[in-house]
Amino acid sequence: MELHPDKVKSLALAVLEIESQAVRDLCSRIDDRFIDACRFMLACRGRIVVTGMGKSGHIANKIAATLASTGTPAFFVHPGEASHGDLGMITAGDVVLALSNSGETDELLAILPLMRRLGVPLICLTGNPQSTLAREASVNLDVSVAREACPLGLAPTSSTTASLAMGDALAIALLEARGFTAEDFARSHPGGRLGRRLLLHVSDIMHTGARIPKVAADAFLREVLVEITRQGLGIAVVTDATEQVLGVYTDGDLRRTLDRSIDIHQTAVASVMTRACQTARPEMLAAEALKIMEDQKINALPVVDAQGRLVGALNMHDLLRAGVV
Repeated sequence: MELHPDKVKSLALAVLEIESQAVRDLCSRIDDRFIDACRFMLACRGRIVVTGMGKSGHIANKIAATLASTGTPAFFVHPGEASHGDLGMITAGDVVLALSNSGETDELLAILPLMRRLGVPLICLTGNPQSTLAREASVNLDVSVAREACPLGLAPTSSTTASLAMGDALAIALLEARGFTAEDFARSHPGGRLGRRLLLHVSDIMHTGARIPKVAADAFLREVLVEITRQGLGIAVVTDATEQVLGVYTDGDLRRTLDRSIDIHQTAVASVMTRACQTARPEMLAAEALKIMEDQKINALPVVDAQGRLVGALNMHDLLRAGVV
């Protein structure tokens, strides 16, 4: 068995082109039937029950997961198991979304009588608009393809790609119709990085109390350096007697100070601090604080309340540890 690199590249490019064309062909089929399918799914009082056999079943499972994570309650039912007890998972308030390239899948046709009795809407994604499944459907979406990407014309390739793309189109159309937000998405993905970025607030990770590096305006630089070193955040926040933030002194300010040959034993921090400093608020998303740091090219922020009083501090390492970066 020998691998021919040029032939492999040529075949791979052909597959991508064929599958890309299959998806492009779907654009002309986003019509009133697509709108009707969305209406049925949006009006569903129960769950979207997604089903399919073989490779279509794998795609159906993914579509169900995408629907569920974007605000449309959904789950997958294997049609082979449905005839052996799992039909009880389908209720009168549900909508069934069935995938079958041929539209003649025996396991799907076997459960049609139950769907008729329950009166549930049946939305089908088929590659044959004249098939039994397409004719029985409340709405049939045509996902037929000109050809499979498989050179033998046998392995489901373009057809499964087209079905997956149409499923994504349905999910995103419903997401928009429901007003589903990034915060809603994060609530269903609390363990993922995106969930952490969207749900974590500055107040969840900021340093408070004695862990806030702060100094008075008349503190000498040598005292400020001790505070920066002791707290390890790369910053000292300069405040007045009422905890109002007057400015900050950072590692970068220290480098600039040393370039000027200033005596750290005799110079008050107020004369060399950065006055117009950036701040964060406790209720701010941690991701927003990260954006401030990135935009301003800084590594730490004081956290202030609505009155501008110092209540916390955080730096880039805190965001890294929290998985926000």
